Amino acid sequence: MTAPAASPTKQRIVVGLSGGVDSAVTAYLLRQQGHEVVGIFMKNWEDDDQPAGADGDPSTPGYCTSNEDFVDAAAVADVLGIEIEHVNFAADYKDRVFAEFLREYQAGRTPNPDILCNAEIKFKAFLDHAMRLGAHAIATGHYARVRHNPHSARYELLKGLDPSKDQSYFLHRLTQAQLSKTLFPVGELHKSEVRRIADEIGLPNARKKDSTGICFIGERPFREFLNRYIAMAPGPIKNPKGHTIGQHVGLSFYTLGQRQGLGIGGLKARGAQKGGGEHAPWFVARKDMQANTLWVVQGHDHPWLLSKHLSAMDASWVAGQAPQSTAALAAKTRYRQSDSACAIGSTAGAEFALDFAAAQWAVTPGQSAVLYDGEVCLGGGVIASVSALDSAM
Repeated sequence: MTAPAASPTKQRIVVGLSGGVDSAVTAYLLRQQGHEVVGIFMKNWEDDDQPAGADGDPSTPGYCTSNEDFVDAAAVADVLGIEIEHVNFAADYKDRVFAEFLREYQAGRTPNPDILCNAEIKFKAFLDHAMRLGAHAIATGHYARVRHNPHSARYELLKGLDPSKDQSYFLHRLTQAQLSKTLFPVGELHKSEVRRIADEIGLPNARKKDSTGICFIGERPFREFLNRYIAMAPGPIKNPKGHTIGQHVGLSFYTLGQRQGLGIGGLKARGAQKGGGEHAPWFVARKDMQANTLWVVQGHDHPWLLSKHLSAMDASWVAGQAPQSTAALAAKTRYRQSDSACAIGSTAGAEFALDFAAAQWAVTPGQSAVLYDGEVCLGGGVIASVSALDSAM
C-alpha cells in the first residue's frame, strides 16, 4: 500500500471515531499525512441503552450499541497511538434532533434524523468542542468530499467517489463555515479500499459490519419504539373508491410508499395497476390528518404514488444562496435514489419548488429534496407538499 503524501503543514485534527471502520481509516490516513490526530467518541443517546444479551440471551440484539462502539473506537485509538475522549452529546441530541423527530411524526410527516444530527450535532456541537480543543479542523468517516473553488472563493460539497456509498445527501445542510473546517478522507476511496487498508494495518474493526438505522431505535420494531412517545389513534384505511378495507393504528406510524405492516394483505385487487394478479400489494398513498384516514392503493405505479412537482421548506444552500433557476439540475427525494433531472421553480426565502422531468415515486413530506449539479451537492430542503399525477380522491 502506498502511504498518503505528507501534508505540507502539520495540523491538529479531531476525528469523530464512531467505532466503525470508516472513521478508523480516516484517523489512520491523517496520521500518515503527518497530522496530530485526536479521537472523539460521541455518545448521542442514553435512554434505553440496552446492550446485546442484556436479557441473558446472548443472541438478543441490543437497542443502542454505543457502549460496544466505544470499546471498538478505543481499541482503534490504541492501535493508531492516538488519544481518545468520550464526549456526551445526549442532551443536545434530545433537544435539537429527537424533539424535532417526534414533532414531525406527530404532524404526519416522515423526518430524516440523520440529516439533522449532522447539521446540529456532528458539525455543530462536535465542531465547537473540537475548536475548544485547539483543532484546526475536524474529520469524519463520511463518503463525501470538500473542495475549495478558487473562482467562486467558496467551499463545495462533492459526492464521494464510491457511488454506492456516497453520503452527500445526509450532509447537504452543511454551511461554508462548517465545510471550511471539515475533512472527509475516505470520500476519495471506495469502500473495498477502506476495508483493505484496515486489514493491512491490523485494525481490530476491519471486518465490522456497517451500522444501519438510527441508534435510538436499534434492532427493535420501529412501531414499538415510536409508540413509547406517540399514542396510537386508530382510524379507517380506505381504497381509492372510498371503501373502508381495514383499520390503521395511527397515521404517525405509516409512511408514503409503505407496503409492509398494513394488515390488509391478501385482499383481491379490483382493476389493479401494474403489479398485477388478484392479490396485488397495497401501498400507503396518502394520509388525511384531519379525517384520520389512511388511503392505500394497489400497484407500485399507481398514479397516486407518482408526482412530478414538490414544494420544500427550511431550505439550506451550501453556497449560501439558492441556485439559478436556469441551471440544469438533478435531485434526490430520498437516499440511495438515482439523481433525477429537475428544474428549480420559485424560491422565496426558505422555500422552493421543484419540477421533475420524470415522475418520482412516493415523494414523502418530511424527507429531504437534495439538489445536485453533477458531482456538486448544492443543498436542499424539507419536502412540504407533493402534487400527485392523479390528484382526484
